[in-house]
Amino acid sequence: MIKRAFITVYNKDGLAEFTLGLKGLGVEIISTGGTADSLRRAGVGVKDLEELTGWPSILGGRVKSLHPIVYAGILADRSDKEHLKELEERGIGPIDMVICNFYPFKEISQRPQVSLDEVLEAIDIGGPSAVRAAAKNYHGVAVLTSPAQYGGVLSELKAKNGELSPQTRLKLAQEAFHLTQEYDRLIYRYLAGDSPPFLDLHFQKVEELRYGENPHQKASFYRDPTSGGTSLGASEKLSGKPLSFNNLRDLDVALGMILDFEQPFVAIFKHASPCGAASSSTLAQAYREALECDPLSAYGSVIGLNRKVDPETARLIDQTRFVECCLAPDYESEALNLLKQKKNRRFLRCGELKRGPREELRFVRGGVLLQDEDLRFVSIDDLRVVTKRKPTPEEMNSLLFAFQVVKHIKSNAIVLVQDKKTVGIGAGQPSRVDAVIISARKAGERAKGSVLASDAFFPMRDGVYEAARAGVKAIIQPGGSKRDGEAIAAADECGLAMIFTGVRHFRH
Repeated sequence: MIKRAFITVYNKDGLAEFTLGLKGLGVEIISTGGTADSLRRAGVGVKDLEELTGWPSILGGRVKSLHPIVYAGILADRSDKEHLKELEERGIGPIDMVICNFYPFKEISQRPQVSLDEVLEAIDIGGPSAVRAAAKNYHGVAVLTSPAQYGGVLSELKAKNGELSPQTRLKLAQEAFHLTQEYDRLIYRYLAGDSPPFLDLHFQKVEELRYGENPHQKASFYRDPTSGGTSLGASEKLSGKPLSFNNLRDLDVALGMILDFEQPFVAIFKHASPCGAASSSTLAQAYREALECDPLSAYGSVIGLNRKVDPETARLIDQTRFVECCLAPDYESEALNLLKQKKNRRFLRCGELKRGPREELRFVRGGVLLQDEDLRFVSIDDLRVVTKRKPTPEEMNSLLFAFQVVKHIKSNAIVLVQDKKTVGIGAGQPSRVDAVIISARKAGERAKGSVLASDAFFPMRDGVYEAARAGVKAIIQPGGSKRDGEAIAAADECGLAMIFTGVRHFRH
């Protein structure tokens, strides 16, 4: 039975209501300074921890609850007669419940210009110690680490005359150890810097998937609970059947792409590669132009949109032959009502688009590769014209758009662009010249007058010749090949403008 509770929390949401409920069940409340003051203001009778231990808070608050009276009360094994006898001899009362959450280390450590001293001061010591002690002794002590637990625990206590089931205590202990594990991991990663000698991965299971990439493969979806910025794991499915493994892969690539563009932008994906992308003055126009790039490949597509979906855009999506999924920050109610009429289509709301710190993991057999996300953007100041012909201002705008798109296409990657819309995409080819040929074939007549972006340098003249044969007028590429001179000479020979960025965007 819960007779005595020790409380020390940073986040006081819901605490007053919960402790009033405990008091109604006859539970004695013991607490530390700030928490005790907060509870008294709410009308909760509290016994100060100092009164229990005979020791004040010392070292500027660094040492408050670290005392044998507290930890003996928490850690005493209720089934061990010698433990209980020793408590009685020393005048120590058992503590049956610990309610604790920690200083917000993550939020403080991510503040701009935060000092190391400030970060170290944000490391909670007493809280994790009390939580671990209570979780270790969960058979006799209930440990609560989140306001989300208060309602369920209080209801069970009321229903069972102040008792909690062994299953509830175990679940609370599991959640407690997960919290301390995550907390220590955050501290370690901060102190270890950008390249920690040990990499610990902790993800929360969202759901079992029907299968993996293929029906004979098992699969699950886990999310990173510490992820910052807009994430697929925190997105909300508003309608449609369950998401598949391949849906989630496509949606993640779509999210990464829409985060890169500020103007209304739409990208249409198949097999983790865009088959059309466009930016325009309205979302609806961007959708039309993205779809026009390759409507045949768009069958069974995944769509990423960087604006709230309006009714006009929703009608265009609804008229598209077959759409698997859509991801957008939000949907107007009229638009969502229309889109939800076809029950199998999935529509996800990801909320406000914002980047957070993100690292990319690629698993290999027996290990994992870790790298920063490719967030390098090229501006007009980064560009170097290397040919006799200079691009026109209109071509320059299209070239910058094309180079921003090509970073999201599997290498070897070539994209042809008119204005700010793709007209031909060649993706994932072992040969760069084949990628040029495919993009030109996809574009057809629309290749004439287009600009071309390549994710890496042209190692031979042949790619430039194929681009010129298709009607391309300007090329943007990283440069850096030993044969750059040959590519430049080929461009001059064909009357093309060529720009070097000095930035490569391989995407394997």
